[in-house]
Amino acid sequence: MVLNPPDSSQTVFQRVSQSAQFQSEADYHKLSFHAMSTVCRAHFRAADAALARKFRNETLRWVAWFEARYSRFIPDSLISRINEAAGLHWVEVDAETDALFSLCQELIFFTGGVFDPTALPLIRLWNWKATPPKPPEDAAVKAALELVGWRKIQRRPGAIFLPKQGMCLDLGGIGKEYAVDRVLTLALELGIADVMVDFGHDVRAHGAPPAKPAWHVGLEDGRTPGQCWNGVAVTNQAVATSGDCNRNFVYQGHRYGIDPRNGYPVDNGLISVSVIAPTCTMAGLLSTTAFLLGAKDGASLIALCPGAEGCLTQQTNRFQTKGFYKYATN
Repeated sequence: MVLNPPDSSQTVFQRVSQSAQFQSEADYHKLSFHAMSTVCRAHFRAADAALARKFRNETLRWVAWFEARYSRFIPDSLISRINEAAGLHWVEVDAETDALFSLCQELIFFTGGVFDPTALPLIRLWNWKATPPKPPEDAAVKAALELVGWRKIQRRPGAIFLPKQGMCLDLGGIGKEYAVDRVLTLALELGIADVMVDFGHDVRAHGAPPAKPAWHVGLEDGRTPGQCWNGVAVTNQAVATSGDCNRNFVYQGHRYGIDPRNGYPVDNGLISVSVIAPTCTMAGLLSTTAFLLGAKDGASLIALCPGAEGCLTQQTNRFQTKGFYKYATN
């Protein structure tokens, strides 16, 4: 089954482009727009106004294409069609999607299964938006686990098959971060060397802003959402933060993250994890995984990634990897 580009791509592009705001002051430009259910920004330097407009236009078009293709909330997206075909037939995919799925497989191996794009049945079961939230029965968790696990997926070059009805993919765990990396790469390919891309506070920066040696990124305080407890100065690196306000389950006053390996919440005392890494995809993966693993194991995982540093926040303590202090601005 060959899939054409989703019919909604033009609709998504119109929505994204209509939300866009573009400001320029000399050679410094600021682009902001709404996509992937978040605020997206790109700040960059370009002396050529035509080049600045080209980067703006290509960024909007690529992000709209990406959302239309990989969002599970868009009925005719590729991901939605793959999920609809679960238990029924194979779905052909293009080379970029094949590469994206191969990346998922590598990241699953690296995290020992803590990251798993097939975990959506569990996420839906532990409905953190319910009022009031109620833990599911053990039998329901067991049934959902039968539909979870990347190893159950069948792949061949250019095609994928989810063998059981009810199985589904959700790239929300790395999709936004992957998009940040691709847009920054687009800037570099166009010859824009000083750029910061920020999609929903997942950030990757290259070069520096005007009159400064590095880009400054605020770190949200997990204990006081909406406020920053510190900032980091980075160049040629990415920053991502995961916290207990993302995909958690609140029960009897406690917040829990869902572990896709066993289907149950974890309560390890962490309220946020901030990671600096060479790419946004890796920074996001490490922050999310470390948040589920806990302070000790999370810090050990971050240390395994060359060029990565992290800060793990509990209610009364913060744990930093040995090189994190080099980036802190306070």
